[in-house]
Amino acid sequence: MSNPLRDMEEPDVYFCIGTNMTEAHPVAATRIKKGLARGARLVVADPRRIRLAEIADLHLQLRVGTDASLLLGIAHVIAREGLVDESFMAERTTGGVDFLEHVREFTPEWAESVTDVPAADIERAALMYGGAERGAIYYTLGITEHVCGVDNVQSLCNLALMTGNVGREGTGINPMRGQNNIQGAGDCGALPTNYPGFQSVLDPANRAKFAAVYGREADLEKGMTKVQALNLAGDRIRAMFIDGENTVVTDPDRQHCEKALGSLDFLVVADIFMTETAELADVVFPASGWAETDGVFTNTERRVQRVRAAVPPPDEARPDWWIINELARRMGFQNFEFESPKEIFNELCELSPLYHGLDWDRIEHGEYQWPVPEAGHPGTPRLHEDEFPNGRGVFKLIRYRDPAETLSDAYPVWLTTGRRLASYHSRTQTGRAKGIDYLLPEETLEVHPDDVAEWGLEDGGWATMASPRGEISIRVQATNRSPRGTVFASFSFADTPVNDLTGGGYDPDTDTAELKVCPVRVTPREGLGRGGTGA
Repeated sequence: MSNPLRDMEEPDVYFCIGTNMTEAHPVAATRIKKGLARGARLVVADPRRIRLAEIADLHLQLRVGTDASLLLGIAHVIAREGLVDESFMAERTTGGVDFLEHVREFTPEWAESVTDVPAADIERAALMYGGAERGAIYYTLGITEHVCGVDNVQSLCNLALMTGNVGREGTGINPMRGQNNIQGAGDCGALPTNYPGFQSVLDPANRAKFAAVYGREADLEKGMTKVQALNLAGDRIRAMFIDGENTVVTDPDRQHCEKALGSLDFLVVADIFMTETAELADVVFPASGWAETDGVFTNTERRVQRVRAAVPPPDEARPDWWIINELARRMGFQNFEFESPKEIFNELCELSPLYHGLDWDRIEHGEYQWPVPEAGHPGTPRLHEDEFPNGRGVFKLIRYRDPAETLSDAYPVWLTTGRRLASYHSRTQTGRAKGIDYLLPEETLEVHPDDVAEWGLEDGGWATMASPRGEISIRVQATNRSPRGTVFASFSFADTPVNDLTGGGYDPDTDTAELKVCPVRVTPREGLGRGGTGA
């Protein structure tokens, strides 16, 4: 996230795409509402009429999976109307001339033919964002969970670079993280391409640096993504340790996940509850919860924050760092003699340039946002103010690509997935709260009322939804939030396993699953009406 959360109240124009912020990030969304109250304008691009779209000045209701074509159309208009920041492009970017020539062919009319968004609305969105003194982009998984997720993000970067909306207050390219410490996990090296601090594993200097500290040589090659590891389970991968993730529920193609985990010689899971994934494990380590653990979170705005245990862990539960440390020690690895999270964090600060100016005692009040390159540095709330890490921002030439799977006679309906306000992720925690169950007792399939009538469904009745990977039963909710021909459900309920159906493709660069686009067939569930059961 290039800008701090406080900047969310400062833009003249917000461009929110692929983000159901009022449900997935409701606290952050209040800052946008404050900005709108003082006169800012809001453009929302989303296939569904979400709450954010209802308060927007302009809703671009695009067909699922067509974000790149929409962004190409917007870039075309910005270039055509002379709204580019020529001095910014000349001084701080590279590839701009080729990019402006590239987008000439992607007219709003062409974008309309792909996205179903009227060309006039695409023009209006471009004029609003391109003409803003301070335009800010916000996005989440609706942009990244596609086979072209990297293309989508790079397309957003292109818009910010061509308009100079980077490195200033109230601007930026701002992904909203889906979990409380996703950013921190990446910072610590939980990515197959990086050592801690986003230091590439392909760089021999980095390899030598970490080999000297850890006393072990590492291969000069990328590690595996989880997708690759599951595909190789039972072959090259014989054992697996899953820490704090309910893979069986949250990953696409549940049958494939269960088969992969079942083919392992040994599966270990660490979690705070006996999840669907933990039930498949040979050994389960009881982990402590967030309120029972001392440690550090780095949040979506790169803010490094202390976490303090409010109560002791119950019974045999232990912090994740302790479990991993003990495993490593007993397996004979050196340099795992940590006695506290303080020692672990200080090692991260020693090895990561982003954290180098910090230590455990300096983050007492959570005032620092990385990078903090040296002691005495105040932190960096806003990235790219003076320069980019590689010197110049790089334009990428993107073209539209179809989703991995497209509609057919057998599967003529688009399914897109996401989150709901009243449930969190796979409901490992929120599913055990009676009050939340009262608010959201079951998952439903959002279907446009005209489709409900045409497909022979009944509002409140049961439907069978099928994809090439299987079928599930789900209760129908008639609503115009979803457009005709597109249905929506969350993946939160294990007894309505929507991710049994997803998993048709993956981004070739990141292995991110295309969870937002899946062709399905929706038919009435025989023998079950409004009062039936989906068991």
